[in-house]
Amino acid sequence: MPRTSNALPCELALWVRARFGPLHVVADVSWPRADSRVWHVKTSTQAVYVKLSPDIADHARERAGLAFAAQALDPHQAPRVLAADESLLALATSPVPGSIVRGLRLSAGEEQRVYARAGALVRRWHERSPEPTSVDRARISTSIAEQAGEADQILALITEATTAAQRALVRDAALELSRCAPATPVVYRHGDYATRNWLWDPRRGLGVIDFAKAAPGPLVEEFVWLHGAVWLQRPDLRAAFFDGYGRELSQAEERALQLLTVRLAASYLATGLTQGDAALVERGRHGLDRLVRASR
Repeated sequence: MPRTSNALPCELALWVRARFGPLHVVADVSWPRADSRVWHVKTSTQAVYVKLSPDIADHARERAGLAFAAQALDPHQAPRVLAADESLLALATSPVPGSIVRGLRLSAGEEQRVYARAGALVRRWHERSPEPTSVDRARISTSIAEQAGEADQILALITEATTAAQRALVRDAALELSRCAPATPVVYRHGDYATRNWLWDPRRGLGVIDFAKAAPGPLVEEFVWLHGAVWLQRPDLRAAFFDGYGRELSQAEERALQLLTVRLAASYLATGLTQGDAALVERGRHGLDRLVRASR
């Protein structure tokens, strides 16, 4: 839940006042994690969102993603940059209409409508992607190889906590990812296309926020969280999403999506076991369970 306060860091508060005038209301709307620092600020003339990035790379990706969104999406679909300061790692952006979809109570029909709009929005985003450079492709190839290597290393850590069927999926990810994922299309991804970053307005439709992970990558990587957390349990929402997206995944894309999702679930489990984090262990186990059932 948002935490209401006037806890803007002093230097950031001065920066905001200099650009937008006296601050009337400041609400901390950060997610409950250490690297999330976001405030909703109201002045006498407007409302803005102010974000402090955790590091320069995150700040650069966010600014690049926002610049791309300004070209690819309508003003009500994504924030616009109102001010930025690299030395502070600060960004001030315009509000997007709607409520965060995560936790929103919707009927099944309205959920399907939201997912169809989400598919249409990200298809528009993907279609406007610039051609990846050779540097982009080399980085993507390295990332996929690292994920395959991680899946291989994880096997020894999760042996006693998994079934034979679960280990077989992780082994497939270790063996096939480096061959399968690079064969799928590369796009400029939003990078964190999850319901916590969707805003739904029944009148105006869907908007998206948080571009700190935006970068070129395999198209199917955009859908890993949705596949593992939602679609395996709600095929109706997957169908609505790809109806909005305008096409289904190819066989190669589908396989790459499965392998990437397996790797993520196994990573949750291994990290949870190593760190003694019961929540991560459960997330990983449930994810692998769902993937096993879907593969039968």
